[in-house]
Amino acid sequence: MSGHVTELVVFTLLFVLVSGMGFVASRWRRPDDLASLKEWGLGGRSFGSWITWFLVGGDLYTAYTFVAVPALVFSAGALGFYALPYTVVVYPLVFLVLARMWSVSHVHGFVTPADFVRARFGSPTLALAIAITGLVATMPYIALQLVGIEAVLKAMGVTGHLPIIIAFAILAAYTYQSGLRAPALIAFVKDALIYIVILAAVIYIPSRLGGWDSIFDAAQAKFEATSAQGDGYLLNAGNQLQYVTLAFGSALALFLYPHSLTGVLASKNRNVIKRNMSALPAYSFVLGLIALLGFMAIAAGTKPVVGENGKADANTIVPVLFDQMFPDWFAGVAYAAVGIGALVPAAIMSIAAANLFTRNIYREYVNKNATDSQEAKVSKIVSLVVKVGAVLCILLLDPQFSIDLQLIGGVIILQTLPSVALGLYTRWFHKGGLIAGWAAGLAAGMWMLYLIPNPASGKQHFGGSAFGLSNLGFDTKMTVYAGFLALIVNLVVAVLGTLLFRATKVADGDDATSRDDYFADEGEPKVKDLDLTGSH
Repeated sequence: MSGHVTELVVFTLLFVLVSGMGFVASRWRRPDDLASLKEWGLGGRSFGSWITWFLVGGDLYTAYTFVAVPALVFSAGALGFYALPYTVVVYPLVFLVLARMWSVSHVHGFVTPADFVRARFGSPTLALAIAITGLVATMPYIALQLVGIEAVLKAMGVTGHLPIIIAFAILAAYTYQSGLRAPALIAFVKDALIYIVILAAVIYIPSRLGGWDSIFDAAQAKFEATSAQGDGYLLNAGNQLQYVTLAFGSALALFLYPHSLTGVLASKNRNVIKRNMSALPAYSFVLGLIALLGFMAIAAGTKPVVGENGKADANTIVPVLFDQMFPDWFAGVAYAAVGIGALVPAAIMSIAAANLFTRNIYREYVNKNATDSQEAKVSKIVSLVVKVGAVLCILLLDPQFSIDLQLIGGVIILQTLPSVALGLYTRWFHKGGLIAGWAAGLAAGMWMLYLIPNPASGKQHFGGSAFGLSNLGFDTKMTVYAGFLALIVNLVVAVLGTLLFRATKVADGDDATSRDDYFADEGEPKVKDLDLTGSH
């Protein structure tokens, strides 16, 4: 650590500054009373275009993205660039879906996707399944923000878990006090730092490495010298289908995560959502530049930090590259960008998870008559518990296991698509069919992930998301994203189950969402008080 004093000082100063903003946020746009989920968990549903743009962007482009995407490009080459089409495709896919979800939630006071499912299909059981799915998929995602901070600390020579515990204790304190307003305010600083660092990196680092020609030549030489099937300077016949299905499947999953919807529901009207869905692809440009850091690290001969267990930590590639290339003071700024990049999504994720528990477990099964103040109090406490759980994941488990859990989380959250996304446009599905499809999709996804090895780490199971079609009897080395196949299983079973339940005339839940006034064009209900069974 002695050689990183300047970096550590700059990192600490910026981290403290942002933490102070988190506490001040409780007075920013402050209402008369914060004691409700609408105010604490959704910022009063009052954020305009600029705040929403930074909030949603800061929510989706996390610290883990900052370190993991370049690390994947460094290790696997072209396959790591799947993140680009994935983040480009996602916005047209969700443009209409999210505007419609905002209207429904605005009219009926929904806070979580499970709230909508509960009302749409009249099924507490299906809503509980959606809520638990969201909680399980979100928890490891929060833990992975710690992985991003840990990678930065390792690059500065800081070892031990105490700094991470302190960082998340501060995060927990200002999130408890300020709610969603804290990450909304911090997101401005976080995104500004990331843009400055990345733009500087793509101009300054290539100038030190002999230009882009040298960088791409070095990357090509590295991958041509390896015999692995899944990597390469360019995509090959073995990984093209994996690339396409991973990009498309990830795009479908992104806005199903509860924390993604939380930022959207905090917007003040539908036009804010529409403007943001058209403007957010600007982040994809930056993501492309971030991915290129992987090739720069190859050209620079960057070596990841070796941990106490003797294994190289691939997540430290970008921080070590910054340490090699930048002056100490600017490396400190870059480290702060990554560290602060963990705080915004971690705060939103913990709030989203807490809202799910409060609305769809506590209120549904523990206290049906909970007041707004009681809901807010429970959510605050649960948000603390969630953060403690995330820290324990890092302290007690191998961080690689947390990464595997997040991989599993993507496959899991995809299984909510029929109920949440398709449910916005049709109520043809029977609640029984949706529950059967959800269960079948999860079972298929877990089975496929179990069969996937990782020769590089020696793992026999849960070694990645690339499912070999040879496991299904096909004579090919091609792989496909396991979550994509699991979703197909889910949809097929949901359709067949719905047909069966309809044929046997099993009663479905009560519903009022098919009425014309359920979806108001600008979120204003034509009927002020809709009698929607099961709505909160």
